[in-house]
Amino acid sequence: MNKSLIALLGIGLLAGVTGCQAPPSAVSTLESEHAEITLREGDVIQVRFPGAQNLDTPPQPIRRDGKITLGIVGEVTAAGLTPTELQAQLLAKLSDQLLSKEVLVTVVSSTFAVYVDGPVLRPGKIIADHPITVMEAIMEAGGFDYQRADTENVTVLRHKGEGKQYLYYTLNLKRVLDGDQKDLFYLDPGDMVHVPQKFSWF
Repeated sequence: MNKSLIALLGIGLLAGVTGCQAPPSAVSTLESEHAEITLREGDVIQVRFPGAQNLDTPPQPIRRDGKITLGIVGEVTAAGLTPTELQAQLLAKLSDQLLSKEVLVTVVSSTFAVYVDGPVLRPGKIIADHPITVMEAIMEAGGFDYQRADTENVTVLRHKGEGKQYLYYTLNLKRVLDGDQKDLFYLDPGDMVHVPQKFSWF
């Protein structure tokens, strides 16, 4: 076999490998826990100016309109930005007024809602103030009604972007309950967890 034919076969094999991408694993959603959070309504933040402490603000919640109020600049949109992005935005607004070019945004507390329905003891809204897994959310909802719950086909419905698109994840939580698999699926704000009912002939 000549060298050019070997090279062509190698290129074809590489293209085949890179063109077949596995669907995203449920475990991969854990990445968001390690990334910087995006600020949203209800988060309590504090803005500090290390070089001008008289400008520091007390902790304040992000309002429903997504804004906070700073005495030196007035209203500022915070929702939808990461703390780092908000710091950069404030520094750009105030750079000519600050001797020390430092702004620190600290998240004092962060809460978000997820929803659990189906055969659990207390279906409804769950308010979390820390990263929460799907199993933890179900436990917050009182746990499974084991007489009726299909623990092998729990579904997470996640809104994607600003359109009406949704992502669906089906999880076998029986494997988690049996100790065969770790519960590594972390929920995003607004996720809806649906526990289906067991199929029965009677």
